[in-house]
Amino acid sequence: MSSASPAPRVIAVVGPTAAGKSDLGVFLAQQLGGEVINADSMQLYRGMDIGTAKLTPEERGGIPHHLLDIWDVTVAASVAEYQKLARARIDALLAEGRWPILVGGSGLYVRGAVDNLEFPGTDPEVRGRLEDELALRGPGALHARLAAADPEAARAILPSNGRRIVRALEVIEITGRPFTANLPGHDSVYDTLQIGVDVARPELDERIARRVDLMWEAGLVDEVRALEARGLREGRTASRALGYQQVLNALAGECTEEEARVETVRTTKRFARRQDTWFRRDPRVHWLSGAAADRGELPGRALTLVERPVTA
Repeated sequence: MSSASPAPRVIAVVGPTAAGKSDLGVFLAQQLGGEVINADSMQLYRGMDIGTAKLTPEERGGIPHHLLDIWDVTVAASVAEYQKLARARIDALLAEGRWPILVGGSGLYVRGAVDNLEFPGTDPEVRGRLEDELALRGPGALHARLAAADPEAARAILPSNGRRIVRALEVIEITGRPFTANLPGHDSVYDTLQIGVDVARPELDERIARRVDLMWEAGLVDEVRALEARGLREGRTASRALGYQQVLNALAGECTEEEARVETVRTTKRFARRQDTWFRRDPRVHWLSGAAADRGELPGRALTLVERPVTA
């Protein structure tokens, strides 16, 4: 960037899994004099490297990456806690004259970091009752209840994600409003540019299948086995991560490793569709093609967006 470059602001690189967000985030940080802040809820966990496609130190290109590996796998994720950590890092980078580059596909975490979002508290009695019901009846029954109470929330939350279903039902009961009603309008607390990486469904599905194959080749099963010894199976959030949940099932003898791999591909494709739906609802996202045919042009087009006087 030239000496006439604009003052740093927040850039959020968003979109579905396997779209190419991480590499674009590194490129933008290198070009702008920025640092990356992780906005992938599962990359917050120590040791969950292969299954979350966490960039290796070499792949980070010398760019500092923040909010990676900050929680043990036994810790339950908290968007409210992440919000505090992310904003502290954003504020520090802006004060230093550096560009915070938020990268990740966890939509609520992105919004928590940059938007005027306040999270309702928790009620231990309500939470305990719902968790007991989850253990007794399974996530499917609670997801059906959520679909009746808040269809939009049900569409955004996987039927297998018992933790998030419980949280949504808890918020509904505490506030007396739909879970999604607690998400305000698109009102950012920072001057933020959101760049969405767009890949057509057939190509994205192929990328996901290939990525999962590579994860298996890289030793995902061994990674999960090691994390199981550190309490992964007891972690309410980490144990349900894509790939990790399926491998845990295989290690428990509930399916074969090949069945776990196939199920990981299937659930990841479904999750990517939900991610895409979430970000498409936000009119502030500037979508750029991340398809193979356009991959070489993506970095330059993203940089052009940054240099434009646009505010999202």
